[in-house]
Amino acid sequence: MTDRPDIRAAVARRLQQRHAAERRFRLYGMVAIGVAMAFLALLLGRIIEQGHSAFVTHSITLDVPIDAARIDPAYPQGANYDQMVATALAARLNADIQNPEVARDLRDLLSPDMGFQILSRVREDPSLIGQTVTVEAPVGDSADLFFKGEIDRATPQDQRVLSDRQIGWLDQIEAQGLVRAHFNWGLFTRSDSTQPETAGLLGAIVGSALMLMVTALLSIPIGVMAAVYLEEFAPKNRLTETIEININNLAAVPSIIYGLLGLAVFIGWMGLPRSSPLVGGIVLSLMAMPTVIIATRASLKAVPPSIRDAALALGASRTQTVFAHVLPLALPGVMTGAIISMAHALGETAPLLMIGMVSFVPGVPESIVSASSALPTQIFIWENAAEAAFHERTAAAILVLLVFMVIMNAVAIVLRRRLERRW
Repeated sequence: MTDRPDIRAAVARRLQQRHAAERRFRLYGMVAIGVAMAFLALLLGRIIEQGHSAFVTHSITLDVPIDAARIDPAYPQGANYDQMVATALAARLNADIQNPEVARDLRDLLSPDMGFQILSRVREDPSLIGQTVTVEAPVGDSADLFFKGEIDRATPQDQRVLSDRQIGWLDQIEAQGLVRAHFNWGLFTRSDSTQPETAGLLGAIVGSALMLMVTALLSIPIGVMAAVYLEEFAPKNRLTETIEININNLAAVPSIIYGLLGLAVFIGWMGLPRSSPLVGGIVLSLMAMPTVIIATRASLKAVPPSIRDAALALGASRTQTVFAHVLPLALPGVMTGAIISMAHALGETAPLLMIGMVSFVPGVPESIVSASSALPTQIFIWENAAEAAFHERTAAAILVLLVFMVIMNAVAIVLRRRLERRW
Protein backbone atom coordinates (compact mmCIF):
# COMPACT_ATOMS: atom_id res chain seq x y z
CA MET A 1 0.00 0.00 0.00
CA THR A 2 1.33 3.46 -0.95
CA ASP A 3 2.41 5.73 1.88
CA ARG A 4 0.34 8.93 1.46
CA PRO A 5 2.69 11.21 3.47
CA ASP A 6 5.49 10.37 1.03
CA ILE A 7 3.24 11.26 -1.91
CA ARG A 8 2.30 14.55 -0.32
CA ALA A 9 5.97 15.34 0.36
CA ALA A 10 6.90 14.51 -3.25
CA VAL A 11 4.09 16.69 -4.57
CA ALA A 12 5.17 19.51 -2.27
CA ARG A 13 8.77 19.22 -3.50
CA ARG A 14 7.62 19.25 -7.12
CA LEU A 15 5.45 22.30 -6.51
CA GLN A 16 8.30 24.03 -4.74
CA GLN A 17 10.61 23.31 -7.69
CA ARG A 18 8.01 24.57 -10.17
CA HIS A 19 7.45 27.75 -8.19
CA ALA A 20 11.22 28.28 -7.92
CA ALA A 21 11.59 27.77 -11.68
CA GLU A 22 8.82 30.30 -12.32
CA ARG A 23 10.49 32.82 -10.01
CA ARG A 24 13.83 32.29 -11.77
CA PHE A 25 12.17 32.74 -15.15
CA ARG A 26 10.53 36.01 -14.03
CA LEU A 27 13.88 37.14 -12.61
CA TYR A 28 15.65 36.34 -15.89
CA GLY A 29 13.01 38.29 -17.78
CA MET A 30 13.34 41.29 -15.48
CA VAL A 31 17.14 41.19 -15.77
CA ALA A 32 16.91 41.01 -19.58
CA ILE A 33 14.51 43.96 -19.69
CA GLY A 34 16.70 45.89 -17.26
CA VAL A 35 19.83 45.27 -19.36
CA ALA A 36 17.99 46.32 -22.54
CA MET A 37 16.67 49.48 -20.87
CA ALA A 38 20.14 50.29 -19.52
CA PHE A 39 21.70 50.01 -22.97
CA LEU A 40 18.88 52.11 -24.44
CA ALA A 41 19.32 54.77 -21.75
CA LEU A 42 23.09 54.74 -22.33
CA LEU A 43 22.62 55.15 -26.09
CA LEU A 44 20.04 57.94 -25.82
CA GLY A 45 21.97 59.64 -23.05
CA ARG A 46 25.15 59.67 -25.10
CA ILE A 47 23.36 61.04 -28.17
CA ILE A 48 21.54 63.72 -26.15
CA GLU A 49 24.74 64.69 -24.34
CA GLN A 50 26.57 65.16 -27.62
CA GLY A 51 23.73 66.66 -29.65
CA HIS A 52 21.74 68.93 -27.33
CA SER A 53 24.17 71.80 -27.83
CA ALA A 54 23.47 71.86 -31.58
CA PHE A 55 19.97 73.20 -30.85
CA VAL A 56 21.55 76.37 -29.43
CA THR A 57 23.72 78.74 -31.44
CA HIS A 58 25.43 82.08 -30.93
CA SER A 59 25.00 85.07 -33.22
CA ILE A 60 27.00 88.28 -33.43
CA THR A 61 25.57 91.67 -34.37
CA LEU A 62 27.89 94.16 -36.05
CA ASP A 63 27.61 97.60 -37.63
CA VAL A 64 29.51 97.16 -40.88
CA PRO A 65 30.50 100.17 -43.03
CA ILE A 66 30.09 99.29 -46.71
CA ASP A 67 33.20 100.82 -48.26
CA ALA A 68 32.25 102.39 -51.58
CA ALA A 69 35.89 102.35 -52.68
CA ARG A 70 35.92 98.56 -52.63
CA ILE A 71 32.69 97.96 -54.54
CA ASP A 72 31.96 98.23 -58.24
CA PRO A 73 28.23 99.06 -58.45
CA ALA A 74 28.04 97.22 -61.79
CA TYR A 75 29.59 94.10 -60.24
CA PRO A 76 28.89 94.11 -56.47
CA GLN A 77 29.66 90.41 -56.01
CA GLY A 78 33.31 91.09 -56.80
CA ALA A 79 33.94 92.91 -53.51
CA ASN A 80 35.48 91.28 -50.45
CA TYR A 81 32.67 91.65 -47.93
CA ASP A 82 34.33 89.29 -45.45
CA GLN A 83 37.22 91.74 -45.19
CA MET A 84 34.76 94.58 -44.54
CA VAL A 85 33.21 92.57 -41.72
CA ALA A 86 36.63 91.76 -40.28
CA THR A 87 37.54 95.46 -40.45
CA ALA A 88 34.36 96.38 -38.55
CA LEU A 89 35.13 93.79 -35.89
CA ALA A 90 38.75 94.92 -35.64
CA ALA A 91 37.53 98.46 -34.95
CA ARG A 92 35.48 97.17 -31.99
CA LEU A 93 38.46 95.18 -30.67
CA ASN A 94 41.20 97.74 -31.41
CA ALA A 95 43.01 95.11 -33.47
CA ASP A 96 45.50 95.80 -36.26
CA ILE A 97 43.54 94.74 -39.35
CA GLN A 98 46.57 95.61 -41.55
CA ASN A 99 48.39 92.61 -40.12
CA PRO A 100 47.48 89.65 -42.41
CA GLU A 101 47.68 87.18 -39.53
CA VAL A 102 45.37 89.31 -37.40
CA ALA A 103 42.92 89.68 -40.29
CA ARG A 104 42.89 85.91 -40.84
CA ASP A 105 42.30 85.18 -37.16
CA LEU A 106 39.44 87.68 -37.06
CA ARG A 107 37.77 86.16 -40.13
CA ASP A 108 38.01 82.71 -38.51
CA LEU A 109 35.79 83.95 -35.67
CA LEU A 110 33.01 84.98 -38.07
CA SER A 111 30.77 83.11 -40.43
CA PRO A 112 30.89 83.81 -44.19
CA ASP A 113 27.11 84.13 -43.88
CA MET A 114 27.57 87.72 -42.70
CA GLY A 115 29.35 88.66 -45.91
CA PHE A 116 26.69 86.91 -47.99
CA GLN A 117 23.98 88.84 -46.16
CA ILE A 118 25.65 92.16 -46.97
CA LEU A 119 26.05 91.17 -50.63
CA SER A 120 22.38 90.23 -50.82
CA ARG A 121 21.30 93.54 -49.31
CA VAL A 122 23.57 95.52 -51.64
CA ARG A 123 22.12 93.72 -54.65
CA GLU A 124 18.60 94.55 -53.51
CA ASP A 125 19.41 98.14 -52.61
CA PRO A 126 22.58 99.60 -54.23
CA SER A 127 22.02 102.84 -52.31
CA LEU A 128 23.46 101.08 -49.23
CA ILE A 129 26.94 101.40 -50.74
CA GLY A 130 28.87 103.89 -48.64
CA GLN A 131 26.56 103.52 -45.65
CA THR A 132 26.73 101.47 -42.44
CA VAL A 133 24.42 98.47 -42.07
CA THR A 134 23.64 96.36 -39.01
CA VAL A 135 24.04 92.64 -39.67
CA GLU A 136 23.40 89.64 -37.45
CA ALA A 137 24.86 86.27 -38.36
CA PRO A 138 26.15 83.13 -36.63
CA VAL A 139 29.65 83.26 -35.23
CA GLY A 140 32.23 80.87 -36.66
CA ASP A 141 32.03 77.20 -35.68
CA SER A 142 35.05 77.35 -33.38
CA ALA A 143 33.79 80.49 -31.65
CA ASP A 144 30.39 78.84 -31.20
CA LEU A 145 32.00 75.81 -29.57
CA PHE A 146 33.96 78.12 -27.27
CA PHE A 147 30.85 79.97 -26.11
CA LYS A 148 29.20 76.59 -25.45
CA GLY A 149 32.09 75.61 -23.21
CA GLU A 150 33.33 72.81 -25.47
CA ILE A 151 36.73 74.44 -25.97
CA ASP A 152 38.60 74.81 -22.69
CA ARG A 153 40.85 77.85 -22.40
CA ALA A 154 43.00 75.89 -19.95
CA THR A 155 44.05 73.53 -22.75
CA PRO A 156 47.50 74.33 -24.14
CA GLN A 157 47.29 76.62 -27.17
CA ASP A 158 48.87 74.11 -29.54
CA GLN A 159 46.15 71.59 -28.68
CA ARG A 160 43.08 73.70 -29.48
CA VAL A 161 41.75 75.39 -32.62
CA LEU A 162 41.57 78.87 -31.06
CA SER A 163 44.65 80.84 -30.10
CA ASP A 164 44.98 82.76 -26.86
CA ARG A 165 44.55 85.98 -28.84
CA GLN A 166 41.31 84.75 -30.41
CA ILE A 167 39.96 83.70 -27.02
CA GLY A 168 40.78 87.17 -25.69
CA TRP A 169 38.86 88.71 -28.59
CA LEU A 170 35.86 86.46 -27.87
CA ASP A 171 35.92 87.58 -24.24
CA GLN A 172 35.81 91.21 -25.42
CA ILE A 173 32.99 90.48 -27.87
CA GLU A 174 30.97 88.87 -25.10
CA ALA A 175 31.70 91.69 -22.68
CA GLN A 176 30.53 94.26 -25.25
CA GLY A 177 27.22 92.43 -25.64
CA LEU A 178 27.70 91.72 -29.32
CA VAL A 179 26.91 88.01 -28.94
CA ARG A 180 23.64 86.38 -27.95
CA ALA A 181 22.64 82.74 -27.54
CA HIS A 182 19.34 81.54 -28.98
CA PHE A 183 17.56 78.49 -30.36
CA ASN A 184 19.16 77.26 -33.57
CA TRP A 185 16.24 77.64 -35.96
CA GLY A 186 18.73 77.42 -38.82
CA LEU A 187 19.08 73.70 -38.10
CA PHE A 188 15.58 73.28 -39.51
CA THR A 189 15.38 76.19 -41.97
CA ARG A 190 18.71 75.79 -43.76
CA SER A 191 20.11 73.04 -45.97
CA ASP A 192 23.55 71.46 -45.91
CA SER A 193 26.58 73.72 -46.03
CA THR A 194 30.35 73.46 -45.97
CA GLN A 195 30.27 75.74 -42.91
CA PRO A 196 29.06 73.94 -39.77
CA GLU A 197 27.46 77.05 -38.27
CA THR A 198 25.16 77.46 -41.30
CA ALA A 199 24.46 73.77 -41.99
CA GLY A 200 20.87 72.59 -41.54
CA LEU A 201 18.55 69.67 -42.11
CA LEU A 202 15.85 71.23 -44.28
CA GLY A 203 17.07 69.69 -47.54
CA ALA A 204 17.47 66.27 -45.93
CA ILE A 205 14.01 66.43 -44.31
CA VAL A 206 12.34 67.40 -47.60
CA GLY A 207 14.32 64.71 -49.43
CA SER A 208 13.24 62.06 -46.92
CA ALA A 209 9.62 63.22 -47.19
CA LEU A 210 9.64 63.00 -51.00
CA MET A 211 11.33 59.63 -50.84
CA LEU A 212 8.80 58.26 -48.35
CA MET A 213 5.97 59.58 -50.54
CA VAL A 214 7.29 57.56 -53.49
CA THR A 215 7.82 54.55 -51.25
CA ALA A 216 4.28 54.70 -49.86
CA LEU A 217 2.66 55.21 -53.28
CA LEU A 218 4.40 52.13 -54.65
CA SER A 219 4.75 49.68 -51.78
CA ILE A 220 1.44 50.05 -49.94
CA PRO A 221 -1.07 49.60 -52.82
CA ILE A 222 0.97 46.89 -54.53
CA GLY A 223 1.78 45.12 -51.27
CA VAL A 224 -1.82 45.17 -50.02
CA MET A 225 -3.24 43.94 -53.33
CA ALA A 226 -0.63 41.18 -53.54
CA ALA A 227 -1.45 40.08 -49.99
CA VAL A 228 -5.19 40.09 -50.69
CA TYR A 229 -4.74 37.98 -53.78
CA LEU A 230 -2.40 35.47 -52.12
CA GLU A 231 -4.56 35.13 -49.02
CA GLU A 232 -8.07 35.24 -50.46
CA PHE A 233 -7.99 34.31 -54.15
CA ALA A 234 -4.81 32.44 -55.12
CA PRO A 235 -5.09 28.63 -55.39
CA LYS A 236 -3.01 26.72 -52.89
CA ASN A 237 -0.41 24.99 -55.03
CA ARG A 238 3.35 24.78 -55.41
CA LEU A 239 3.57 28.04 -57.32
CA THR A 240 1.88 30.10 -54.61
CA GLU A 241 3.89 28.30 -51.93
CA THR A 242 7.08 29.22 -53.77
CA ILE A 243 5.95 32.84 -54.03
CA GLU A 244 5.15 32.95 -50.32
CA ILE A 245 8.55 31.50 -49.41
CA ASN A 246 10.32 34.03 -51.61
CA ILE A 247 8.37 36.91 -50.09
CA ASN A 248 9.41 35.81 -46.61
CA ASN A 249 13.02 35.50 -47.80
CA LEU A 250 12.94 38.96 -49.38
CA ALA A 251 12.00 40.45 -46.01
CA ALA A 252 15.34 39.16 -44.65
CA VAL A 253 17.57 40.26 -47.54
CA PRO A 254 20.25 42.80 -46.42
CA SER A 255 19.24 46.31 -47.41
CA ILE A 256 22.47 46.97 -49.27
CA ILE A 257 21.43 44.34 -51.84
CA TYR A 258 18.45 46.51 -52.74
CA GLY A 259 20.86 49.42 -53.15
CA LEU A 260 22.97 47.40 -55.60
CA LEU A 261 19.78 46.48 -57.47
CA GLY A 262 18.76 50.12 -57.70
CA LEU A 263 22.23 51.15 -58.89
CA ALA A 264 22.34 48.47 -61.59
CA VAL A 265 18.72 48.58 -62.81
CA PHE A 266 17.17 51.96 -62.12
CA ILE A 267 20.31 54.09 -62.61
CA GLY A 268 22.55 52.00 -64.84
CA TRP A 269 19.92 50.42 -67.12
CA MET A 270 16.85 52.68 -66.95
CA GLY A 271 18.87 55.89 -66.69
CA LEU A 272 16.89 57.44 -63.84
CA PRO A 273 18.55 60.46 -62.15
CA ARG A 274 21.17 59.55 -59.60
CA SER A 275 20.80 60.72 -56.01
CA SER A 276 17.10 61.52 -56.48
CA PRO A 277 14.11 60.79 -54.20
CA LEU A 278 12.53 58.90 -57.11
CA VAL A 279 15.24 56.24 -57.22
CA GLY A 280 15.53 56.20 -53.45
CA GLY A 281 11.77 55.77 -53.09
CA ILE A 282 11.67 52.91 -55.62
CA VAL A 283 14.53 51.09 -53.90
CA LEU A 284 12.97 51.52 -50.45
CA SER A 285 9.56 50.42 -51.80
CA LEU A 286 11.11 47.13 -52.93
CA MET A 287 12.53 46.71 -49.46
CA ALA A 288 9.30 47.66 -47.67
CA MET A 289 6.92 45.67 -49.88
CA PRO A 290 7.59 42.22 -48.30
CA THR A 291 6.86 43.67 -44.85
CA VAL A 292 3.60 45.18 -46.08
CA ILE A 293 2.57 41.87 -47.67
CA ILE A 294 3.39 39.82 -44.57
CA ALA A 295 1.60 42.25 -42.21
CA THR A 296 -1.47 42.43 -44.48
CA ARG A 297 -1.73 38.65 -44.78
CA ALA A 298 -1.50 38.27 -41.02
CA SER A 299 -4.29 40.84 -40.59
CA LEU A 300 -6.49 39.06 -43.13
CA LYS A 301 -5.95 35.73 -41.39
CA ALA A 302 -7.04 37.29 -38.10
CA VAL A 303 -10.51 38.06 -39.48
CA PRO A 304 -12.84 35.21 -38.34
CA PRO A 305 -14.02 32.84 -41.11
CA SER A 306 -17.59 33.42 -39.95
CA ILE A 307 -17.46 36.93 -41.51
CA ARG A 308 -16.70 35.40 -44.91
CA ASP A 309 -19.28 32.67 -44.48
CA ALA A 310 -22.01 35.12 -43.47
CA ALA A 311 -21.33 37.42 -46.42
CA LEU A 312 -21.30 34.54 -48.89
CA ALA A 313 -24.49 33.09 -47.38
CA LEU A 314 -26.27 36.41 -47.96
CA GLY A 315 -25.39 36.32 -51.65
CA ALA A 316 -22.24 38.45 -51.80
CA SER A 317 -19.62 37.46 -54.34
CA ARG A 318 -16.10 36.52 -53.31
CA THR A 319 -14.79 39.92 -54.37
CA GLN A 320 -17.56 41.77 -52.52
CA THR A 321 -16.90 39.70 -49.42
CA VAL A 322 -13.21 40.48 -49.40
CA PHE A 323 -13.31 44.18 -50.23
CA ALA A 324 -16.54 45.12 -48.42
CA HIS A 325 -16.14 43.06 -45.26
CA VAL A 326 -12.82 41.29 -44.75
CA LEU A 327 -10.38 44.00 -45.81
CA PRO A 328 -12.10 46.82 -43.83
CA LEU A 329 -11.95 44.66 -40.70
CA ALA A 330 -8.27 43.92 -41.33
CA LEU A 331 -7.48 47.59 -41.95
CA PRO A 332 -5.97 48.33 -38.48
CA GLY A 333 -3.32 45.66 -38.95
CA VAL A 334 -2.74 46.70 -42.56
CA MET A 335 -2.19 50.34 -41.56
CA THR A 336 0.08 49.34 -38.70
CA GLY A 337 2.25 47.21 -40.95
CA ALA A 338 2.39 49.95 -43.59
CA ILE A 339 3.41 52.68 -41.12
CA ILE A 340 6.04 50.49 -39.46
CA SER A 341 7.49 49.57 -42.86
CA MET A 342 7.65 53.30 -43.71
CA ALA A 343 9.42 54.01 -40.41
CA HIS A 344 11.89 51.24 -41.21
CA ALA A 345 12.47 52.71 -44.67
CA LEU A 346 13.02 56.18 -43.17
CA GLY A 347 16.03 54.96 -41.21
CA GLU A 348 17.73 52.99 -43.98
CA THR A 349 21.16 54.22 -45.03
CA ALA A 350 22.98 51.49 -46.98
CA PRO A 351 20.74 51.41 -50.09
CA LEU A 352 20.80 55.23 -50.29
CA LEU A 353 24.59 55.26 -50.19
CA MET A 354 24.68 52.87 -53.14
CA ILE A 355 22.50 55.11 -55.33
CA GLY A 356 24.56 58.23 -54.65
CA MET A 357 22.51 60.08 -52.04
CA VAL A 358 25.70 60.70 -50.07
CA SER A 359 26.74 63.61 -52.27
CA PHE A 360 26.81 67.21 -51.02
CA VAL A 361 23.49 68.90 -51.90
CA PRO A 362 23.30 72.49 -50.60
CA GLY A 363 19.73 73.25 -51.66
CA VAL A 364 16.21 71.92 -51.14
CA PRO A 365 14.99 69.39 -53.75
CA GLU A 366 12.27 70.85 -55.94
CA SER A 367 10.86 67.53 -57.20
CA ILE A 368 11.33 63.78 -56.93
CA VAL A 369 13.91 63.85 -59.74
CA SER A 370 16.10 66.58 -58.21
CA ALA A 371 19.38 65.77 -56.50
CA SER A 372 18.72 65.32 -52.82
CA SER A 373 20.00 64.08 -49.53
CA ALA A 374 18.09 62.24 -46.79
CA LEU A 375 18.26 62.23 -43.02
CA PRO A 376 20.28 58.98 -42.70
CA THR A 377 22.77 59.98 -45.39
CA GLN A 378 23.05 63.51 -43.96
CA ILE A 379 24.04 61.92 -40.66
CA PHE A 380 26.64 59.83 -42.49
CA ILE A 381 28.06 62.90 -44.28
CA TRP A 382 28.32 65.02 -41.13
CA GLU A 383 29.87 62.25 -39.06
CA ASN A 384 32.69 61.92 -41.59
CA ALA A 385 33.37 65.68 -41.68
CA ALA A 386 36.59 66.98 -40.20
CA GLU A 387 35.15 69.92 -38.23
CA ALA A 388 34.21 69.18 -34.63
CA ALA A 389 31.06 71.32 -34.91
CA PHE A 390 29.63 68.86 -37.44
CA HIS A 391 29.79 66.07 -34.85
CA GLU A 392 27.33 67.78 -32.52
CA ARG A 393 25.05 68.33 -35.52
CA THR A 394 25.35 64.62 -36.30
CA ALA A 395 23.94 63.76 -32.89
CA ALA A 396 21.22 66.40 -33.29
CA ALA A 397 20.24 64.92 -36.67
CA ILE A 398 20.05 61.48 -35.05
CA LEU A 399 17.68 62.89 -32.44
CA VAL A 400 15.50 64.44 -35.17
CA LEU A 401 15.42 61.12 -37.03
CA LEU A 402 14.53 59.25 -33.84
CA VAL A 403 11.71 61.71 -33.15
CA PHE A 404 10.23 61.10 -36.60
CA MET A 405 10.48 57.33 -36.15
CA VAL A 406 8.92 57.45 -32.67
CA ILE A 407 6.06 59.58 -34.00
CA MET A 408 5.40 57.14 -36.85
CA ASN A 409 5.43 54.14 -34.53
CA ALA A 410 3.19 55.96 -32.04
CA VAL A 411 0.73 56.76 -34.82
CA ALA A 412 0.69 53.07 -35.77
CA ILE A 413 -0.04 52.04 -32.17
CA VAL A 414 -2.79 54.63 -31.73
CA LEU A 415 -4.49 53.72 -35.00
CA ARG A 416 -4.39 50.04 -34.16
CA ARG A 417 -5.90 50.57 -30.72
CA ARG A 418 -8.66 52.86 -32.00
CA LEU A 419 -9.64 50.77 -34.99
CA GLU A 420 -9.02 47.30 -33.62
CA ARG A 421 -12.05 45.09 -33.02
CA ARG A 422 -12.14 42.18 -30.63
CA TRP A 423 -13.96 39.07 -31.68
